[in-house]
Amino acid sequence: MQLARVFGIRIGASPGWFVFLFLMIWWLSDQFATTLPDASNTTTYVTAVAGALLFFLSIALHELGHAVVARRNGIEVLGIDLWVFGGLAKLSRDSQSPGEEFRIAAAGPAVTLLITVLSAVGVALLSHPDWSVSLFADSEDSTPVLALLSWLALVNAGLLVFNLVPGFPLDGGRIARAIAWRATGDRHRATRFAGRLGQAFAYILIGLGLFLLASGDAADGIWLAILGWFLSQGARGAVVSSQFAERIEGVTAADLMDDEPVAVPRDTTALAAQDEFFLRYQLPWFPVIDTTSGRLVGLLRQERVDVAVAGGQPTLTADDLLEGDESDEASVARDTPLETLLGSEPLRRFGALAVVDGDGRLCGVLTLDRVRRALAASVGST
Repeated sequence: MQLARVFGIRIGASPGWFVFLFLMIWWLSDQFATTLPDASNTTTYVTAVAGALLFFLSIALHELGHAVVARRNGIEVLGIDLWVFGGLAKLSRDSQSPGEEFRIAAAGPAVTLLITVLSAVGVALLSHPDWSVSLFADSEDSTPVLALLSWLALVNAGLLVFNLVPGFPLDGGRIARAIAWRATGDRHRATRFAGRLGQAFAYILIGLGLFLLASGDAADGIWLAILGWFLSQGARGAVVSSQFAERIEGVTAADLMDDEPVAVPRDTTALAAQDEFFLRYQLPWFPVIDTTSGRLVGLLRQERVDVAVAGGQPTLTADDLLEGDESDEASVARDTPLETLLGSEPLRRFGALAVVDGDGRLCGVLTLDRVRRALAASVGST
């Protein structure tokens, strides 16, 4: 479900997030009732709602930090999703260099640090001369605003420390991966290193959760154990995906494409395109080329041809029927890695991509089926 759109980036939430939001409001109501002993039930409840919303706003800003830096590094941001254990900025691709990985990973904690500092400064300005009294202990002089700022400072400080643990998929693990990547020059090896650190940390959390559960602290014990399990799954997934990526490394679009593609010359009429291409090959679109240079100039879709013929314009050329800059979206370079193709949204949408050389000349067509067969072959070779 979409909650907002910031800088064109969709921020959404899973159904479980709303349940967790309700539980957090309920828990914070008890906490603020203690912190604000003279406040009415209404004031306590409103403060709790504000605290829960500010908590998730902090997480959204944290993920927005990742997203903005990723966009500045040329990575498309697919959206931000809030869920029970925090948030996730979904990116169109992985980092391509240690520096890029470090900048994106560090952006989120930097935002959280800024929120922590600003909240602590607010506490210092509004509280007891000894501001640490208001920040770390209950105070008779506490106000709803002061209680909120104290809560925001403490919870973001905790999130900052937790996120900087050097274990994948936490931000600290991504920073550790960037450092290991720079040191070794091997992204896959660095990912496995950070992933195994993440697994070790996850097992510690699970063990601590089981210890608390056995000690009678069921709520905290179950929470830590579940959190540890989710982190272990993320870390294990990173290790497995890096091993798979290593196996398919070096495979490119040029290795998988059909190097004798059927292409429509740009001066072909709609009627000729319908008879000689669409009815013959039964494909939804064809690349259109300039016959002199061999350059890809666009994609010709069957529906455009059918409309032109049915509408009494059979002499319109393929050039006349092209749609915008679709060729840029539906084409890839010869050296595009298979790992990148696996995450290609245009490949899934079009079912195939035109493969071009450095000068934009059509040199092949890569179908989704060919990518899937290559993927199956890589999996079957393990």
